[in-house]
Amino acid sequence: MALSRSGRILSIDIVRGAVMLLMAIDHVRVYSGLPAGGPTPGIFLTRWVTHFVAPAFIFLAGTAAFLHGRKLAGRGALARFLLSRGLWLVFLELTILRIAWTFNLDFSHYLLAGVIWVIGWCMVLLAALIFLPVPALAVFGLVLVLGHNILDHYSQTLIPAIQNSHWSWLWQLLYFGGPIQIGDHGPVLFVLYSIVSWIGVMVLGYVFWRVMIIDTRSRRKLCLALGASAIVLFLLLRGFNLYGDPRPWSAPAQTTNLQSQSSSGGQLATPAAPHRPQAPAWISFLNTTKYPASLLFLLMTLGPMMLALAFLEKANGPIANGMAMFGRVPFFYYVLHIPLIHVAAILVSVVRTGHISPWLFQNHPVMVPPAPPEYVWSLGLLYVVWLIVVTILFFPCRWFAALKQRRKDIAFLSYL
Repeated sequence: MALSRSGRILSIDIVRGAVMLLMAIDHVRVYSGLPAGGPTPGIFLTRWVTHFVAPAFIFLAGTAAFLHGRKLAGRGALARFLLSRGLWLVFLELTILRIAWTFNLDFSHYLLAGVIWVIGWCMVLLAALIFLPVPALAVFGLVLVLGHNILDHYSQTLIPAIQNSHWSWLWQLLYFGGPIQIGDHGPVLFVLYSIVSWIGVMVLGYVFWRVMIIDTRSRRKLCLALGASAIVLFLLLRGFNLYGDPRPWSAPAQTTNLQSQSSSGGQLATPAAPHRPQAPAWISFLNTTKYPASLLFLLMTLGPMMLALAFLEKANGPIANGMAMFGRVPFFYYVLHIPLIHVAAILVSVVRTGHISPWLFQNHPVMVPPAPPEYVWSLGLLYVVWLIVVTILFFPCRWFAALKQRRKDIAFLSYL
C-alpha cells in the first residue's frame, strides 16, 4: 500500500487534491460571467473537466469515513462522528458558505443546498447505514446508482403528479432538486445537489475500503479493472442511447438557411430565420446530466477516477506532493477558496471597469441574472485568476495540513 509518512494512502490524497484544484476552475467561472458549458468548445471543456470533482469528492468521502473509523473505538463512535460532522457541514453550507458565495445577508430570499449540504446529509444517512453488512451496503449503493434513472421513463406522468403533491418538497430534496419555497413568506432553498444518487456514491465509496486495504499490486489491478469497466459501460450505454441519462445525445441536424422551392411558382423564398447553432456531436455525447447526477454522468467521471487511483500508486515529486497536501485538507481548502475567489473577482472588476460590479453581490452561484456584458471575462483571464488563487491557497493549506499532523489531540481539527 502506497502510504505517506502519516500513514495515509497517497493515491487518495493526490486524486482528492487534483479534483480540489479543478473545482476552483468552475468556481472562478461562476464569477467570470461565462456560462456553465458552451457555446464554444473552450468554455464547454472548462466546465466539463470540473464534472469530475463532485463524484470523486463524495466517493472518496465515503472511503475516508471508513479509514477514519479505523482510528476510533468502533462503529458506534464512527456513527456519532458522521452524524455530528454531517450536521456541521449542513449548518456551514446554510450560513458561512452562503455568505461567502454572495457577500450579502439576504437570507430571507435565498439559501443554497450545494455540494457541502449533500455531503452533510449523506454522512448523516451513512451514520445509520454503516451497521449493515458490507454486501448489503454494496447492493444498496449499486441499486441507487444503477437504477435511479428508471424514473426517466415515467417523468412525463411523475413530475406533474409530484408538483401537485403536498410532498413535492421532499421529492425535490431526494431527487429532482430545484427551488423550494419555505413557508408562505420564507426564503427559497435552491436544491442543487439532491440526495438519492449521491448517497449511493458515498456508500460505494465506503464499501471501497475493501479495495484500498489489500496489497498494492492487487489494488492497482482491481482499480484498473473497475475504471476500465465503468468507461466501457459508459461508451456502450451512451453510444447507443440505451439507458442512464434523460438527455440522449445526437449529431447536429443538417439544416439550410433557405426554404425549399415553392411547388406552385418554383421561386426561392426569403431566407429562413437563423437557427441557434447546434452543439457538435462530441459535445452532445459528453454533455451528460449532473443535476440530478445520472448513471452516465457517474460512469463518465468515476471510471477515470479509478484509473487515476491505479496510476498514481507510486507517484512522487513536487507536483504529486503538492496535490497530496491539498487532498489532506479538502474542506479547509473549500471554506477558504470561495471567499478568496469572490474577493479576486471584486479586484478584477475594479481593475477592468473602475468600479465594483453590483452583480458580484447577487445570489450566486445559481439564482443570479446574467452578468453585464461589459463585465464578462475572457477565458484566458479566468485561468489566470484561477492560477493566482490556487497559488495563494497553497500556503494556508500547507500550514493547516502540518497543524493537523502535529496536533492530533485537537479533535475539532477533524471537522475541518
